[in-house]
Amino acid sequence: MDKDAPESTAMPRRILPAFLLLALLAGCDKISAIPGLGPDPKIAQREEEAKAIGGACRHALRGLEDCYALNPKASKAFVFTGWKEMDQYMRENKIEGTPSVISLPAKPAASDNIETETRSAPTGKKS
Repeated sequence: MDKDAPESTAMPRRILPAFLLLALLAGCDKISAIPGLGPDPKIAQREEEAKAIGGACRHALRGLEDCYALNPKASKAFVFTGWKEMDQYMRENKIEGTPSVISLPAKPAASDNIETETRSAPTGKKS
């Protein structure tokens, strides 16, 4: 029985440091700084940018549909969240929106495209 005693206490001695490390990390606020253990900072940045886009659209008196159309790569859910938060803030503080001065460039007419294509098309003649 003397030989069994050291083996039975050896296992808890190996596991104890692992449990202590796990307990320390459980209370750590910086666990997301450890690669692979927290949310990706790029994802969080994209979410915050989408919220900012939504807030800017609301302040510029743009509707959600226009905001979605102008920013197709932004997450619609986070754009809506930013728009809604800005709407609430503006209502609480009685802030009037500012209409946007910049608009989308007008699409060229179909006849303009044909003329530029014929001008830039190679003639096939060699000099």
